[in-house]
Amino acid sequence: MTETPTPDDLATALRLAADTLRGAPADADWSRPAGTLGWSCWETVEHLADDLLAYAAQLGPARPPRDRYVPFVSTREAPGAPNSFVRAERGAGTAGLVEVLEASGGLMVAIARTASPDARAYHPWGLADPTGFVAMSLVELLVHLHDVTQGLDLPWNPPADICHRTLTRLFPDIPTVDAAPWPTLLWATGRAPLPGHPQRTTWRWHADVPA
Repeated sequence: MTETPTPDDLATALRLAADTLRGAPADADWSRPAGTLGWSCWETVEHLADDLLAYAAQLGPARPPRDRYVPFVSTREAPGAPNSFVRAERGAGTAGLVEVLEASGGLMVAIARTASPDARAYHPWGLADPTGFVAMSLVELLVHLHDVTQGLDLPWNPPADICHRTLTRLFPDIPTVDAAPWPTLLWATGRAPLPGHPQRTTWRWHADVPA
């Protein structure tokens, strides 16, 4: 089993996420909170699309910035809402929202497939290579889909091998636990406890290129 997350992993997870969201009932209330977040399900999907496009943007310049984000203008629609430069047209409905997610994610997949392995770009949690940005994109996608599907009462159980590779790249400090990769990723990101391991109240990943 490869230990490195790949653009194909992200493409697979993105397809599964889009299929899951499209499976929501027509009368689903997307204004409900996404899991334990203070954002609605709609806002959380917008935030996720924003993350994916922002990660693609970090790798996009010929000389990616190493000490700051690419300076897009981000705004909040309301106090407490996500700070974002990606918005989905409300009139396009949830189908349009999912399309925005797919478009942002597709750009990240494309950038990751073509970026030089030697490229390095800024993230507050470390100077990352393209593999690191793929792994960060996967954490955002997998975990925020968990949040949204909690709010919409949908099933979400991403592939174990993708979760394993994501954990290996970004969470080298977590102890070895006797649990499947997906529950371990939820625990690592403060979403759930594990037997013998209390729920985390603070957490972070490590984006720096492994030594």
